[in-house]
Amino acid sequence: MAHIARRTESRYGTRPTMKDVAARAGVGLKTVSRVVNGEPGVTPDTEQRVREAIEALGFRRNDSARVLRKGRTATVGLVLEDLADPFYGPLSRAVEEVARAHGALLFNGSSAEDPEREQELALALCARRVDGLIVIPAGDDHRYLEPEMRAGVATVFVDRPAGRIDTDAVLSDCVGGARAGVAHLIAHGHRRIGFIGDRPRIHTAAERLRGYRAAMEDAGLPVRDAWVSLGPTDPERVSTAVREMLAAPEPVTALFSGNNRVTVTVVRALARHGRPVALVGFDDIELADLLGVTVVAQDAAALGRTAAERLFRRLDGADGAPERLVLGTTLLARGSGEIAPPAV
Repeated sequence: MAHIARRTESRYGTRPTMKDVAARAGVGLKTVSRVVNGEPGVTPDTEQRVREAIEALGFRRNDSARVLRKGRTATVGLVLEDLADPFYGPLSRAVEEVARAHGALLFNGSSAEDPEREQELALALCARRVDGLIVIPAGDDHRYLEPEMRAGVATVFVDRPAGRIDTDAVLSDCVGGARAGVAHLIAHGHRRIGFIGDRPRIHTAAERLRGYRAAMEDAGLPVRDAWVSLGPTDPERVSTAVREMLAAPEPVTALFSGNNRVTVTVVRALARHGRPVALVGFDDIELADLLGVTVVAQDAAALGRTAAERLFRRLDGADGAPERLVLGTTLLARGSGEIAPPAV
């Protein structure tokens, strides 16, 4: 028996329109528009018929044209470094809550620490006409955003400042926090302290290294080249740095780790080491209180909330020169940073 091929159409992407509602309810388009937008001029019986048609068809109002007539789309974009990084969870949630309070939706995406991907994502969000952008930068040249900013896209950078453009930024006090963390180790008797951080081109990594060096200089202590390791945060690189610093002719007695991912690997590496080594990490980590890990904690939620509030103030018409807001950090002493150096 011959089979007759039938052309099938996808049931996806074919949303009911106001025209469909009008046809089902037996009314004109203007009547449907009045009901959908809550305008007067429709009898109760007709309104009921239109609402029953809306319910039956699953119609949802398309707000695009309406918001574009107002010049705003009620959406903002957030460009993160890595959606999987626990640090960005509370930051993103805080941005979303502020956006929601302002009646806006939040779109976000990850740059994966790739400057080209960051640019592609930011411009894609602008192409979708977001009202504003909050960016955690991966690159150091953001002149590609200048046309968008001139066109009215409010832009705020968070965690790291923008490169080669002037815009609002909300940052943590990385220098001060690292300085306090290293000073804490020095106060507990350590003189040979290692620093393991992220890639040197990253603003926060460079600032935390500067804080480490400042604390050592404040105490009149030298910094050996072998005590500093910057690079990718992958476990192999970090574990190797820990082993080398502890096995050197002048082994360190304490470590300062430059971010949460580094700290997690350092904790694992020290668990395999034969003797106690003091540790202070920048950024809190999950279960740090149970593991007894001393950290310099940032308030990620405050960073996100402050950046979002700044963005919406700009959208509401606040002018003036761009500002750099710096939020403080908190040293949480839990045990690992209070281990004394071995007796000589």
